[in-house]
Amino acid sequence: MSVQEATRELSEVEPRRRTPRGSWVVVFREEVVELWVGGRAINLLILYSLLLGLMTFLLATNSELNLIPPKEMAFLTLQNAIFFGVFIGMIIGADGISGERERGTLEVLLLTPTSRRQLLFGKLLSALTPWPAAFLISIPTLIVVSQGNAVLGQSLWLGAVLGSVLALAFAGFGLLVSTWCNSNKTSMFVSLSAWLLMFLLTQLPGEVQKGDFGYFVQRINPMQASSEFLEKVLVNNRTISEKAPFLRSSVIAVVVVIGLLFLVAAPRLRLVAGRAHRARARWGSLAGMTLAVMLLVGMGTALGAPLHQQGSSDLALSIEKTALTVKAGDEIQFESLIENNGTQDSPPVILAMNIINLKGDVVDPEDWSPQRTQKVPPIAASDALRHDWTIDAILKGDYLVYIVAIPRPEGASSTSQPVASNGLHLTIGAFTRLNPEGVLPVVIFVPLGVTLCLLLVVRLRLRRLARDEPSPAPSAPA
Repeated sequence: MSVQEATRELSEVEPRRRTPRGSWVVVFREEVVELWVGGRAINLLILYSLLLGLMTFLLATNSELNLIPPKEMAFLTLQNAIFFGVFIGMIIGADGISGERERGTLEVLLLTPTSRRQLLFGKLLSALTPWPAAFLISIPTLIVVSQGNAVLGQSLWLGAVLGSVLALAFAGFGLLVSTWCNSNKTSMFVSLSAWLLMFLLTQLPGEVQKGDFGYFVQRINPMQASSEFLEKVLVNNRTISEKAPFLRSSVIAVVVVIGLLFLVAAPRLRLVAGRAHRARARWGSLAGMTLAVMLLVGMGTALGAPLHQQGSSDLALSIEKTALTVKAGDEIQFESLIENNGTQDSPPVILAMNIINLKGDVVDPEDWSPQRTQKVPPIAASDALRHDWTIDAILKGDYLVYIVAIPRPEGASSTSQPVASNGLHLTIGAFTRLNPEGVLPVVIFVPLGVTLCLLLVVRLRLRRLARDEPSPAPSAPA
């Protein structure tokens, strides 16, 4: 054979060894068929719909007893929908590679003309498919519990965006753990432990979540940070730009997980998990560096609260209203009047609003108002300025709202006297619109509809198996 003929044969063989560009589509299609036609995803969604219906019914009965306003109920529903929706994707991802190893089918996948990255990419996309279905199931519940409140629209688009980010992070994490484990039980245990740890941190009492360490945990845990972001924006009417730092941990989690999955784990994917001791040391160093970076980022966003010094000035501060009776969930608007009774212009002033529970219970003013402080320029002598304030009635009870004017001191060694206004007495009554009977159709028919979908999928699968079954060969004549 001449050199030219050998070169021509090699050039014809070489393209056959190249990985097809769209091979991840084949992997994705096969995984989706196995996931949905096989019924595994539908089974998880049935369990999810039952849990969501039970939670909705408990919210309805709790709303009748403890009178939770619609914004709070919409937030709780969306929070649980996101948490359990991403949980389903993580469970499917945790079975992606370790399950193939355990069933003895990974060797067939590795021998196909598909790169390791495209293989993991197709499996990652298939693990993300249950999240849109879980979110669609939660929409009827959100419509019922919001009761026509404007929070519905914001809940839908914020839940869709934030839930998709978390679904990508947790599904990728489950798939990443699955590449490192030979046993499916080990992969499930590690993934569930990580999810349960993050979930339990979101259930800590409010007093535990305060302070530097509490704020640090809120920002470094993607689930807790997302929960805090949704609560402040949906319930407390804070702006998205103001609470955007809470989303840093979610973005960091996606970048770290996807980077490790496709840059580190994918090239090393093989039949038997595990590396040499040197490789394990590199993995440990990389994990330690990643954790240190996340800790530093979280600490940088968590620490540091500004302190206000006392000041002094000839100022008078008052609130136009003295008492109001409202219901939980109502929006309260009032004005404050600050007057300069001196003979000279005042220094710049900061107005700070505070809320006190007359029973002595702890109240977090950030949960009640989107704007707790306002900056006031110097006030001319014998002049007065008015300022608007907004409060959302969160819980029933007796409260006193007051404003404090804090003039800026002249220097680092000087001080002045803060001025307090009269109190606005708020008597907040119960919210009683939602009742258990109103949510029963959603509680009953949503799980029933998902179950019917499962029965339809099973029937289609049986038909497909019957169609693909080869017909028996005709018997030979005697």
